[in-house]
Amino acid sequence: MAERAALEELVKLQGERVRGLKQQKASAELIEEEVAKLLKLKAQLGPDESKQKFVLKTPKGTRDYSPRQMAVREKVFDVIIRCFKRHGAEVIDTPVFELKDFDIAGNFDPMIPDAECLKIMCEILSSLQIGDFLVKVNDRRILDGMFAICGVSDSKFRTICSSVDKLDKVSWEEVKNEMVGEKGLAPEVADRIGDYVQQHGGVSLVEQLLQDPKLSQNKQALEGLGDLKLLFEYLTLFGIDDKISFDLSLARGLDYYTGVIYEAVLLQTPAQAGEEPLGVGSVAAGGRYDGLVGMFDPKGRKVPCVGLSIGVERIFSIVEQRLEALEEKIRTTETQVLVASAQKKLLEERLKLVSELWDAGIKAELLYKKNPKLLNQLQYCEEAGIPLVAIIGEQELKDGVIKLRSVTSREEVREVDVRREDLVEEIKRRTGQPLCIC
Repeated sequence: MAERAALEELVKLQGERVRGLKQQKASAELIEEEVAKLLKLKAQLGPDESKQKFVLKTPKGTRDYSPRQMAVREKVFDVIIRCFKRHGAEVIDTPVFELKDFDIAGNFDPMIPDAECLKIMCEILSSLQIGDFLVKVNDRRILDGMFAICGVSDSKFRTICSSVDKLDKVSWEEVKNEMVGEKGLAPEVADRIGDYVQQHGGVSLVEQLLQDPKLSQNKQALEGLGDLKLLFEYLTLFGIDDKISFDLSLARGLDYYTGVIYEAVLLQTPAQAGEEPLGVGSVAAGGRYDGLVGMFDPKGRKVPCVGLSIGVERIFSIVEQRLEALEEKIRTTETQVLVASAQKKLLEERLKLVSELWDAGIKAELLYKKNPKLLNQLQYCEEAGIPLVAIIGEQELKDGVIKLRSVTSREEVREVDVRREDLVEEIKRRTGQPLCIC
């Protein structure tokens, strides 16, 4: 246990280093080196020889977030963690990561864990309801094989790969100019690459490339295409093949990927009919990294791994922007009812009523003011997303009733008088709480 605690502390410290380098905008090479060290430590947290699924969980945050921002983060994290646990993950708390990671480590038959990772990614993005998305998939072996048959020297593989990876942001002509003008690639070689990397589709494209007279003769590419064909079979069984696109321009920058790679992008509605939806940013990514852990294992054991990362910070921003655009309210508390007063000098009555509700298991609160204005109390409910207000007034006290108001918006309110002895049951009925059967 002491050894594991020490390892977890190392993960924490290394994670802080990675985060600091990102904030300082350090070089990609340095960040990649430190990420590799971090992944090594992560892999050492669990067993090597059996199936292991683990999650590195970003805490729900102690930075200076507003109640609204905290509520958004709580909801996003809850969706992600529920999905991870549904797929059998062990959740490991580390207070340093900005991404949510799910990884499967161990030796298994091809493409089964890879397909599950893509299924998880689709489940999370669908549950978050942040818009239409597409998951691009490719394979590093296909890329390497493609570069080889196109005439790219081994020494230029990675630098050309980084150029190709920009195709989701700039045109092919710009990418070609960079490869030829800045990286010294022959124009005819760039043209051959362009014939491949501008293609995207489904399993039919995989089958087409399996028949490609040049690509099918490359051993690496053939292995990658065979695995992708199998992957699409599993994705069809999982019911998500319509969300997946085989995209030959997807390269992913990190060298430790060894097989399938994938990236989820949100889609923007086309400006004109007939145009394809546009990708507006990556919200999740991952792939297979079979060689990384073995490089650092003190016993030299090889541990195949595949995983995914959810870009939670980007998702937080998207959710917040959507809520602002739609002027939607989000609950920042679990409080079910606010006990309010319509006139002054009713603090004692509010305290009595809120105590009754607490004793009955109702999540209730009141403003800590002796004589709050009714408008201020209603505004508080709207801002916090509290669905009900129990209003005490002088006339209500005489009549033995409480005015129960449903606060959905200022324009739409529903208010009824409820006898005090019936208030608890009415609140439970409205909030979906189980009623007391006596």
